[in-house]
Amino acid sequence: MEINHYEFVYGEFGETLGVQINLRGSDVLRFNNISKGTAFTIAERIKLKLSGFLPARVKTIEDQIKTSLKVIEEKKNEIEKFIYIRSLYDRNVILAHAVIASDVTKFLPIIYTPTVGLACQQYSAIYRRANGIHFFPDNIDYAEYILRNYTDQDIRIAVVTDNQGILGIGDQGAGGLPICLGKLMLYTQGAGIAPWHCLPISLDVGTDNEELLNDPNYLGWRHKRLTGEEYYTFLEKFVIAFKKIFPLALCQWEDFSKQTAFTIRDKYYNEVISFNDDIQGTGSVVLAGILAAMKVKKEKMTDQVYLVHGAGAGGVGVADQIQTELVEQGMGEKEAIARIFTLDSRGVVTSDRDLEPYKIKFSKDPKTLAWLKTPKDNTLLNIIKNEKVTVLIGTSGQPGCFTKEIVEAVGENTGRPVILPLSNPTVKAEAIPKDVFEWTDGKALVATGSPFDPVHHNGKDHRIGQMNNSFVFPGVGLGVVASGATEVLPIFFSAAAHAVAEFISEEDITNGILCPPLDQFREVSLEVAKRVGAEAIKANITQKDCAFSKFKHNNDPERLNTLVDKMCWNPRYYDQV
Repeated sequence: MEINHYEFVYGEFGETLGVQINLRGSDVLRFNNISKGTAFTIAERIKLKLSGFLPARVKTIEDQIKTSLKVIEEKKNEIEKFIYIRSLYDRNVILAHAVIASDVTKFLPIIYTPTVGLACQQYSAIYRRANGIHFFPDNIDYAEYILRNYTDQDIRIAVVTDNQGILGIGDQGAGGLPICLGKLMLYTQGAGIAPWHCLPISLDVGTDNEELLNDPNYLGWRHKRLTGEEYYTFLEKFVIAFKKIFPLALCQWEDFSKQTAFTIRDKYYNEVISFNDDIQGTGSVVLAGILAAMKVKKEKMTDQVYLVHGAGAGGVGVADQIQTELVEQGMGEKEAIARIFTLDSRGVVTSDRDLEPYKIKFSKDPKTLAWLKTPKDNTLLNIIKNEKVTVLIGTSGQPGCFTKEIVEAVGENTGRPVILPLSNPTVKAEAIPKDVFEWTDGKALVATGSPFDPVHHNGKDHRIGQMNNSFVFPGVGLGVVASGATEVLPIFFSAAAHAVAEFISEEDITNGILCPPLDQFREVSLEVAKRVGAEAIKANITQKDCAFSKFKHNNDPERLNTLVDKMCWNPRYYDQV
């Protein structure tokens, strides 16, 4: 019988209490989940036969954090800092998370957007050590065997990408894995999902990115992307294997492109416990910001007109979440849809075009648009002026497309225009907050997808809220895991949006700030988890209770809240048992 290299010991709430290490000697240092590096005590070094394999000094985790922070500060740029943190993670996962937790506001933009976009583009060049699982056509038939042989088997969350719709930079071939790694680090930092419960997966079905195909150093499957039946057969093989090996784990679909994102989400909704963050997480966090904006404006969402510039998966997901909320607030479904416009590279999406299915719902009958007489009329500016748009949302990846003229046009329709340039990474943002403040004399309510420095206007610094999915998906994941939900319902994302919006302080609302600060990341995530869990109980989809805990919530929201708090992981070294 094969002996595990190490085994974690869990408490009543599924929380990690300790670890049993079955390895000895330098082999102990090879596994990042158990290695403490120079923090192994003298007694541990003797027990684990590490004497001679480490320098004499025994450091505390506090010593190690200080050393790591100093090294990071000496790095020349953000991608070098990213590489260092990832390499630290590969050696000592607990220390890496302790470093991040020491200043989460500072490090989130490094481990995730915008820096992770560069890491995806440079993946083959900066590759250091295997992380997660790569499936490609040559090994997908062995998916079950590969998953079964992954080092950590107590998987609770998996983030899975096919690498095609990475942030605002598109098809990155095998290079999308850093997105999965980054998202899972946010699951750990925000929702306290321990790293050994997380699994990043790349579905490398090839790439249509010619630059990658022609790069001699490219590490991915060097073929054009699978399409059609071949693609969906590949996906089916993965889903069957994943469901068999990790039937109770949550699968987050990540950065699938356009129609594929909706097709995969809907096709496997009842097959695996899953959701698509680009569609549902994005929609939720944008709704949270709009709810906050309504508090500032002292107006109703039902009185606004919405334009989503960028009709990809994220943009239509935003439109869908807004429509759901409008219906919740009393509007009819058709009336709600009529207030939401989507725009792609050809202008406002109209029903007379040959559309991909996911765009149809929010397409407009051109006969109802009196101002749309010729294709030349179908411009962003004309839509804003003629439809009296008051909330402008950017998911287009087109930098600078929210010009002075565009922003001023929204301002003519409302005293406090809501301008949300959300595209990632930073260089893809539709507008710069500083410019929007100047163009509207500080009247615009602004939030962005990537981090921006505060804007100094009228003698005052204004924090720019980062409308980042990280306020939503970690809490949704924890809520699903803790409740034992057997599916991920749309209402979860409405509940998450309201939780995030309610977390914004009155002072921030007064100052027109639409998102909580990142230093409240953990608190927001836990509140989202509790709201999601409560909705799961209300919907009666928690028949199995929590599969990862001896403590049972028994469909009691208060007991569930206790479980959410207790099962959260924090980075600290564990005793050997």
